[in-house]
Amino acid sequence: MSRSAVWHPFTQHALEPPMKRIASTEGAYLIDEDGNRILDAISSWWVITHGHRHPVIMQAIRSATEACDQIIFAEYSHERAETLARGLIEIAPEGLNHVFYSDSGSTSVEVALKMALGYFHNRGEPRDRIVVMEHSYHGDTIGTMSTGERGVFNAAYKPLLFGVDRLPFPEVGREEKTLDAFETFCRSGQVAALIIEPLVLGAGGMKIYEARVLAGLKEIATRHGCLFIADEVMTGWGRAGTMFACQQAGISPDILCTSKGLTGGALPLAATLCAGDVFDAHLSTDRRKTFFHSSSYTANPIACAAAVANLQIWRSEPVVERIRDLELLHRKNLERFTDDERFANLRQAGTIAALDLVVPAGGYLADVGPRMRRLFRERGLLIRPLGNVLYLMPPYCVTSDELARAYDAIDEVASIVLGKV
Repeated sequence: MSRSAVWHPFTQHALEPPMKRIASTEGAYLIDEDGNRILDAISSWWVITHGHRHPVIMQAIRSATEACDQIIFAEYSHERAETLARGLIEIAPEGLNHVFYSDSGSTSVEVALKMALGYFHNRGEPRDRIVVMEHSYHGDTIGTMSTGERGVFNAAYKPLLFGVDRLPFPEVGREEKTLDAFETFCRSGQVAALIIEPLVLGAGGMKIYEARVLAGLKEIATRHGCLFIADEVMTGWGRAGTMFACQQAGISPDILCTSKGLTGGALPLAATLCAGDVFDAHLSTDRRKTFFHSSSYTANPIACAAAVANLQIWRSEPVVERIRDLELLHRKNLERFTDDERFANLRQAGTIAALDLVVPAGGYLADVGPRMRRLFRERGLLIRPLGNVLYLMPPYCVTSDELARAYDAIDEVASIVLGKV
């Protein structure tokens, strides 16, 4: 086979073998070019919710291609975008009644940040500070890197990044420190928005915190008149146990970002939902107050058709019951590692389960990460540890036996890399 010209994401090609090609997908599995079935234990980077190639979504895509391809959304609308917007508003936290489409999680966050800054600019209020939480990850565009954790991911791009104010992560027993820090930032009168991953910080290490912290942050934001942005790109669509994670705190953000599971993972699409006052701040006979953002593929009709079908699945199939079953299966399987000296910080939020392998040197660049990934691959499993952090986030169609196989592999691989076998 000739050397591939493809440059893969988050891949050090000097260290990785040539990529296996995937020939097809089905349910919880990827099938490679040699016919091997690989259990997709991380939902292909957290996007696949109901399973690969769900027939309702696939049929919706086929039907949409018979009607149209791309439509310029700055000039026209289409029924699938309108239907999807109504459906999103129906399931979203109360008060979010406008929908702006884009095409990825990163762009949905960029849109949210621009909405927040535009809101205060158009109102003539000099607020331009963004508050974030340490260890956060919001994407890989310039704005989203600026609001994410600084480190190896973005060190080379430091000259491009803007400054933000960072809250300490609300470790157990130190939650008030986080709330107090936010209160202090807000007293300056300069904070435009807080952007936060509700309940679970994903790429930062699957760090989980309590819903009461989220509620406390929202109360402070409301009291000081700054906007609250919920980045639900990863936590939305049932991942954290409810449709959107912020619903567990009983709060409604001013702006909410969603992507990944929006189409059931089938096609790239994102949406940024906002409250009426955010939209109204951009509504004017003065064209300078226009929301100046777009992408060529905004509200692609085929992607919108997939998302409408995803909503149909949530309405017609027992998705909530599948999520509850998966939560219980995680809990049962995690129990085997209780008091296991090889692991620390066993944790779970809805359908997300994580635990840390105890090694002398942890963190994202821990050598055990790539080694474990290769061992999982040899066992027919797609599991990508975040350094020494192991996590599972399978599609909701995964069976009890399939999930148990993933946990068996974690047990075995941990012993191998720690030299205990």
